[in-house]
Parts: sequence; C-alpha cells; structure tokens
Amino acid sequence: MKNHNKYHPVARAVKFGLAASLSLGISTTALAQEESPDNVKKEQAVEKIAVVGTRSAPRSIGDSPVPVDIIGGEELNKNGNSDMLNLISTTVPSLNVHSQPISDAATLIRPINLRGLSSDSTLVLLNGKRRHRASVISFLGGGINDGAQGPDLSVIPGIALKQVEVLRDGAAAQYGSDAIAGVVNFVLKDAADGGTVEVKHGEYYAGDGTSTEVAANVGMPLTKDGFVNVSMQYKNVDATSRSVQRADAQGLADGGNPFIQDPAQVWGSPKVKDDITLFANAGLDLGNGGEAYIFGNYSERDVRGGFYYRNPTNRPQVFSNDGGESLLVVDLTDLGSGGQGGCQNIPLSGLNYQQIDAAVQALPDNCFTFFSMFPGGFTPNFGGNITDTSLAVGTKGEFKTGFMEGILYDFSGVVGRSESNFQLFNSVNASLGPETPTDFDAGKYIQLEKTFSADFVKYLPAGLYEDLTVAFGAQWTEESFEIVAGEEASWEIGPYVSQGLSNGSNGFPGFQPQTAGTSVRRNYAAYVDVEAEFTENLLGALAVRFEDYDSFGTTTNYKLTGQYRLTDDWALRASTSTGFRAPTVGQANVSNVRTEADQGVLVDIGVLPATNPVAILKGATELQPEESTSYAFGVVYTGYDFFVTADYYRIDVDDRISQSSPFEVTADDIAQLKAAGVRGIDSLTSITYLTNDFDTRTQGLDIVANYSMDAFNGRTSLALAYNWNDTEVTRFTDITGEFRVSRLEKDLPNHRATFTVTQSWDDWSAFLRTNYYGSYQGVHADDPGLAVRAQWKVTLDAEVSYYINDNFIVSAGAQNLLDNDPEEIPDEWKGFLGGKYFETSPMGINGGYWYLKGTYKF
Repeated sequence: MKNHNKYHPVARAVKFGLAASLSLGISTTALAQEESPDNVKKEQAVEKIAVVGTRSAPRSIGDSPVPVDIIGGEELNKNGNSDMLNLISTTVPSLNVHSQPISDAATLIRPINLRGLSSDSTLVLLNGKRRHRASVISFLGGGINDGAQGPDLSVIPGIALKQVEVLRDGAAAQYGSDAIAGVVNFVLKDAADGGTVEVKHGEYYAGDGTSTEVAANVGMPLTKDGFVNVSMQYKNVDATSRSVQRADAQGLADGGNPFIQDPAQVWGSPKVKDDITLFANAGLDLGNGGEAYIFGNYSERDVRGGFYYRNPTNRPQVFSNDGGESLLVVDLTDLGSGGQGGCQNIPLSGLNYQQIDAAVQALPDNCFTFFSMFPGGFTPNFGGNITDTSLAVGTKGEFKTGFMEGILYDFSGVVGRSESNFQLFNSVNASLGPETPTDFDAGKYIQLEKTFSADFVKYLPAGLYEDLTVAFGAQWTEESFEIVAGEEASWEIGPYVSQGLSNGSNGFPGFQPQTAGTSVRRNYAAYVDVEAEFTENLLGALAVRFEDYDSFGTTTNYKLTGQYRLTDDWALRASTSTGFRAPTVGQANVSNVRTEADQGVLVDIGVLPATNPVAILKGATELQPEESTSYAFGVVYTGYDFFVTADYYRIDVDDRISQSSPFEVTADDIAQLKAAGVRGIDSLTSITYLTNDFDTRTQGLDIVANYSMDAFNGRTSLALAYNWNDTEVTRFTDITGEFRVSRLEKDLPNHRATFTVTQSWDDWSAFLRTNYYGSYQGVHADDPGLAVRAQWKVTLDAEVSYYINDNFIVSAGAQNLLDNDPEEIPDEWKGFLGGKYFETSPMGINGGYWYLKGTYKF
C-alpha cells in the first residue's frame, strides 16, 4: 500500500502550481505555443493538470476517468476576435457558440451549447465556484436556447485567465443543478509579479464591425505570503450589417418615397460601446496550513442592435388596421369613442407617395396619422446597459488539531449579480398619438445569487494502492429574479387605444408595474464523493448529492466513474450518472412581449409565466426540474508524443424546459387576460410560455488528438478535434410542436471538426486552423416557412507572431481567412425580412475578419 503523500496539501500545491504555471499556452485540443522550441520541450514533460471533475488532488488529464479539455491562457489570447468564446468553440469539439441578430434581449449575451444541449445545461465555475446566471432570458434563442437562462460568458476576458477547464460529462452529483452537459471552469491568473499589456484592432473584410481593445494584467505581492492579480479590458465594437433591402421597402422607394433607408433594417451583430471589465484575484497564506482568498469582477457595457422594419402603409395598429388597404387616421378630439370620430382613413389603393402625402397634408387639424411622423416607416433599435458583478471570499487549508485533524477544508461565500436595463430607440407608443416619445426606458431584469459552501476532503488508509479520498460538504443558495418597471410611456395605455392604436413601446413594451417585483427561491445541498485507486491501474469514484428546493422539493443524484489502464499508453474510462436542472426563478416568473415575423408579417407575442391563468388555459403547468441520465465510454492513448482520446456519450433528458409554440389569442382570451390583471395586451396575436413538454436523447462521439515533433528547424504541433452529435426528441406534444422539434434536432451541425497546425521558432510562431461545419438546418427569424437544409462549410483561421525581444510581440491574423460565405437565404425569401444569410449559421454571418495585436510582457 502507498500512503497519501502525493495528495498532501503542501506537496499537492507545489505540484499543481508548477504544472499550472508551466502549462500556460498548452491545450489538450490545440497545442499552439508562444515559446521558443527549448521551452516547448520543457513544457512537454509537464502533465496537464485539471481540478474540475475531481474532489481529490488535481490529476493529469490522461489519468482522468472523464474527458477534460484544458485551454491555457496564452492559447486564449491567440484569438484575435474580441470575444474569447470563439476560441473555446474551435478547440472543444462539442461546444458551439452563437450570436443572435434581431432577437430581443438574446442579442445582448453570448450563450454556449455543450453536447447539443441548451446553454443553461452547462454549469459554469469561476475558480471552482459556481458562476451566477445572466439576467437575460433568451425568448428568441435560436431554437436550442429558447427560454434558456445561462451565464453571460462574454464578460470574462481572456487576459485574466490562467486556463479554462472543460469537463465534457454530466456532473450534477458533484456540482448540483445545470451540470447535465458538463462543466466549464474559468481559472483566474494568480501570479504575484509580472504582467501583460495588449492592444488589438480588427475589422471584418466587409469594412464594418471594427473593434479596438486594450487589455492589461498585472501580478503584485500581498505581503511576502500572498498575491494580488488584477486584469482590465476595455473595448468598443461597431455593428455589422449582412442585409439586403426588403422588397416592401424597395417598392416604396421605387414609388417615389424619399424617406426609405437602405437597408430599411439591419441583420448583423450589435454595436458594443464602452465595454469595460475588471477582474481581481487575491490569496494570502495564513500560516499553519491555512489560506484566505478573494476574487471578483465588475463589468459594464452598452449594446445596441437592429429590429424589424415598420412599413408606413401596413404595420398593424400603427399605420393600418386592414392590411394596407387604407391608412389609419384617428380623431384627436374624439377620445374613447371606439371609432374614428370625424376622421376617415385614407384609401391607399393605386396611390403613389406624392398622392398619399398630399392626402395626409390635407387632413383637418384634429385628424392624425403616424404617416405624418414617419413617412418612411421606422425601424426600432433595441439595446441595453448590461452590468455584471461578483465577489467570492473564502478560506481553505487543513485542520491541524481536534477531531477533524487531517481534514482539508474550504469555506466560501459567493455573491453574483447581473442587471440588464433594456432600452428602445426610434419607436412609438402609438396609443399616445402625436405626444408619444420615440426613445424608451423599458425596465430591468436583475438576477441575484448568493451561495455559501463548506467542502471537506479526508484521505483514509484503506489497504488500497492509494489512500481512499473521501470528499463531503454542504451548500446553501438563494436566487432572486427582479423585474423593474419601465418608464410610464413604455407601457402606458394611451387615449387612442379605442381607435385602434397599440399601447406600449412598439416592438418591446416596457415592463408594467403589476408585473414588477422580486421572486426568491432557496435550496440547500449535501454531497459525498469517494475516489479510490484500487490498484496501480484501476481507479473508481462514486458521488451522491441531495438537494432540497423550497419550490419543487427534493432530488438525489449519483455519478459513478472509473478508469482502467491497460498499459502505460492505453487506458479505458467510463461513467454513468443522473442529473437535474432546476427551473430558474426567472423562468418561472418572467412576463414579456416580443415581436416575431411570420412570412414577413410582424406579430406581437406575449410570454406569460406558466402559472398565469391564461397560460394554464392554453395547457401550461408549473415548471418542474429537468432530469437526466448519462452514459459515457472512452479510450485514451498517450504514447510516442501522441495524446488521443475518443469518448462516446449518451444523455437522456426528461421534461426539458423550453418555450412553447405560439397559441392564438382571441378576443375572449384578451378579455380574460385583462380580467387576470394583465394590461397592455390589446395588440397581442398570440402567447407562449415556458414548459416541461418534451424529452430528448442526445448521443455523440468526441475525438481529440495531439502530436508534437521537431520539424522545420523548430517545433511543430498538430491538433485535431472532432465531434459527432445527434439529438432526437423522443416525446413531445402540440405544445412544443413539430417546428420546434426540428430546431432542436437539426439546427446544430451533426459533425464539427477543427485541425490546427502550429509552428514555433526562436523569433517567430504561426498557426493555421481548419474549421469544418457539417450540414445543419438554416432557419431565419424563427419562421417555420424559412427553414432549409444548409450545406457543410469549411473556414480557415491563421496567425503569425514575431518576437521582437523578450518583452514585445506583434501579431497579425485572420478568422475565416478566405472569407467563405455562410449559407445564403434563397433569393425569393430575402425580400421578406431583408437578411442575406441564415442566422443559425454555426460559422456566423459576418465573414472574414482581420486583426493586428501588440503585446508587451514585463
């Protein structure tokens, strides 16, 4: 029998600290280096170490019984794009990242999808502690993320990170809710000296999306026994447009209307202004085996993007109420009549712009039409101010005396807050008539989470090859979701509702006072996690977790893993687990109105809580947790400078939470909505709600392969990452509907792969990455009539760096180097909405992007 010396906290800290500090720039899926060949050779001898997925000592990823990818900090900073999530998506085979154009609040965040599941099915940790969710709920989430509320990862800058660990396996029994697909752990830098300053500038080949970013990191000592490591990032990113002129707008322009913009509406990435982020990480050795730590962030940005075009001749309840046959005219002096008083609508049939304008100019003073304010129509801009803050404090070490002597401990408290202040520009509250403002403060969502944890580890002699690792602990969490009402004009029911004009800021009505308020939920958890090395070649682990929520009750989950080393080079690994994802407080209580397109016609859709009486009338039931069962089996090969893993997985999820299909709202339904206290719904044509309505079975294969060698008078590294993923909806009803089922099954490509070649010399380094995206379902504007099977695509990324000296590095690179286009919308459809490419494109819609970067290290 061996003793547990290698797991002793002091020895463990030395081993992990050395490995982590030397593994910067090493990735299990992309081994690109920014070091000389001699340094690379030294780094090769160091095992790549992961904390996530185990409660015992950090272990080599080759000896892990579950698949873990590690992306080093240097590798993260190789990505020229201002969002480091793109880098993670190209190096982790089963991870996808999407941006959403014209998608209400979903435009403001960047969700991730691991192994084909929704963004809130992946648990996010920061320094091993649970990261809070974003306050945004994605009502237009690109199919797979509809109704999801995951963390906003775009606030985490790459310069602040030592490494990113991605656990591609269910881990709810270890970490709790949300870890159905896996876990992503962002590890902050902890150096006590040195630093980096970076300046990046880039632009899309189309000449838009210009981005400028300044980032810095500095490490400082905190007395002689601690450190403070601080990172800052400031960036601005211009909007992009991949639009064509809408057919209806072009028709108006051809008819002589001089007020039509070209394009009338924009499909593209939003503008990001004054995006500032501060991260700090500090630790202090307290002596006698103890350590205190604190880390947190403050992040804020303004985001503004396009919305749908409002045609000045047929937009319902603003310009016309008969499909464009006539222009809607209201009587300013005949309030509350339910008719138009002495004013008559203007017939539009056969009239050109000059004739319409003349008819409008001839109206009596008491008659009003919005055509007089917006003769070219209007396109609202949707935006928001996003603020994200967090603070974690704790202490860890080893009890030296008493009945807990020899037990390692970690006591921590974490508070995270996300606030989204929604704004609408260039819009109207039509019911206010000519007195309407055109800019609106629509209100806020605030997500607040508090988590307190006590974690313990004990190594027990058990007659095995290594001492038995027994981890146990408890956790208490409070989660709240607050809706803050918008300014009165954003939701007010003005005097002209009775004459057919809609109320609320058009496109995104403000949150009403009766929907404002705070909802709170608390839960506590307890877990036990046992890991045993039975022999030198056989490792096994079992985790069990119990959680009690004050909303839906209790749940108990387990995870069983094992690895058997066949030889020094070959190993087999397997796992099985159950998991769950609790519905968030926001999902259970959110209420909103959004605008969608149906065959080019804009419709307002109300999103109601599942407990709303009208939602219940349409089949809604109170949300329950999703439940999952996962199975995985893999093989690892680590011989002859190769690192190869292949892992098959299957994840069955019952009672998945997503957004229902729209249900038509009748006049009787509206009356019932008003009776239930819901105001501002006169313009609604349909409603949706969040529901547990379907089950899925997701299976797939991840293959990761790396090889390094001396070649071309330098060091060459090759990295391959491949994923096959298939999702089948095994149960659903009409509440979900066949179109949403098709989005869940087909929107993501079944096959994704990247192949990266990296070359390093004394003064130069370069990499070339090939990205393959298999065929997928192209969908636009969540419209069932705008869906086709899109073809596979290949793109190239490249970067070249020159080391001027030990301190200065200059780099130039490009993403989508050859500017390959994503799948185009068929010509006969482009005029409906003015978009050029399907928004579900996994490679994005913006095309090639070049960048320059300067780095100073000290």
